[in-house]
Amino acid sequence: MSPLLAEPRQGPPALLEVYGLRKRFGGVVATDGVDLAVQPGELHALIGPNGAGKTTLVAQLAGQLAPDAGRIVFDGADITEWSAHQRARRGLARSFQITRLFASFRVVEHVALALQAASGSSFGAWRPLARERPLWQQARAQLSALGLQDQADATIDTLSHGQRRALEVGMAMAASPRLVLLDEPMAGMGPDESLRMEALIAELAQRTTVLLIEHDVDAVFRLAQRVSVLVSGRIIASAAPAEVRRDPLVMAAYLGHE
Repeated sequence: MSPLLAEPRQGPPALLEVYGLRKRFGGVVATDGVDLAVQPGELHALIGPNGAGKTTLVAQLAGQLAPDAGRIVFDGADITEWSAHQRARRGLARSFQITRLFASFRVVEHVALALQAASGSSFGAWRPLARERPLWQQARAQLSALGLQDQADATIDTLSHGQRRALEVGMAMAASPRLVLLDEPMAGMGPDESLRMEALIAELAQRTTVLLIEHDVDAVFRLAQRVSVLVSGRIIASAAPAEVRRDPLVMAAYLGHE
């Protein structure tokens, strides 16, 4: 193991630490020795141009994709070889860039299922779920916090794109995670929906640590306490938003083309 991977970082312990993470697809290097640290309680944003490797990195952090090299440490535990399920149990949740919902299910049923899964019950236990009144009450309270209380009994196909994304964020939050990975939650939204999602993310950040992957740079710089910039599979800067805006490498590689 290289010294980079062997030596912990100096300073206060981070909630999420990534050391030398690498992933290759044939001749394409998607992540090329990524180092990253997310502190407890911060809203940390990850930005970069298309093809930079952002979604590949998030998939490795969440456990959907195994890295070729490197280490991932979360809440003091080396989770590099843990399954996505094990990571979720530890307190790491993810929303997806492409919405993954069941068209025929009611909105409240999605949140109830997420709450049930977080409690350790089986997704197959549909009849027991229907009898769990506290679970339904909790699900409806979650929808109220998302601004979706009026859509609780609607089916997914009646929701707008922005409402679906808000629901998916709420499902990721059902287990009260210590860290939530938000993968481009504003993708495909109009201005009004983007502003509502921005407000929701700001509210979530008051309750948990957030790693936000997002193309809306203006929203990122309004929301984040720290911004990391991924270009060609490598982190080229990681600092406070104002400092990142002034970074010559970032301006040349990314912000200068926005």
